[in-house]
Amino acid sequence: MLAETAETTAQSHVGSLPRQVQATLAQAGLDWPGVDGLAISIGPGSFTGLRIGLSLVKGIAYAGRLPVAAVPTLEALAHVADAAPGEVVWAVLDARMREVYAASFERGPDGLVRRTPDEALAPAALAARLRAGDVVVGDAPAAYPVLCDSPARILPFATHHPRGGVVARLGGAALAAGGAADLGPLEPVYVRPSQAEMARGHSR
Repeated sequence: MLAETAETTAQSHVGSLPRQVQATLAQAGLDWPGVDGLAISIGPGSFTGLRIGLSLVKGIAYAGRLPVAAVPTLEALAHVADAAPGEVVWAVLDARMREVYAASFERGPDGLVRRTPDEALAPAALAARLRAGDVVVGDAPAAYPVLCDSPARILPFATHHPRGGVVARLGGAALAAGGAADLGPLEPVYVRPSQAEMARGHSR
């Protein structure tokens, strides 16, 4: 990894994201001609944030004719746990509306192997599935104390949070293996309907 920047904000990153991308390139001593491909965390996550990120990536990719790798957000988060062989890692993010996004992975001889699909669950339902020896990474335990009451080991989100460098590494491996996404139909992974979609359903 040549460079990595991070920015925490409660505001929309529609204005700050292009500046941050440019700053990361400068930190790495690169400009766009030196970029071979792009990787994006494709979801689940904030509906607005995912749309903003994907719109920027598509614009850059079309302009520069660059391949794009779509990296599942929970998979990238699970990698920051740095699990030991045989450990089960649950990547868990606060999905708002009293739900969490969750997926589990197990560290095998060749890296993390997915055990469960991305799901939107009630915190109590997830807590019932956590076992002693499991590792939980993500911001959901801070929002839902029931997860902290489980026998699993909770990693602090302040030190184990999503990393752009992990997304880049996983995306680079995917592109090297021929796993570029079809850019035209590429959409964020939401896992559940948006609030607007659910409101339309209730109004019918």
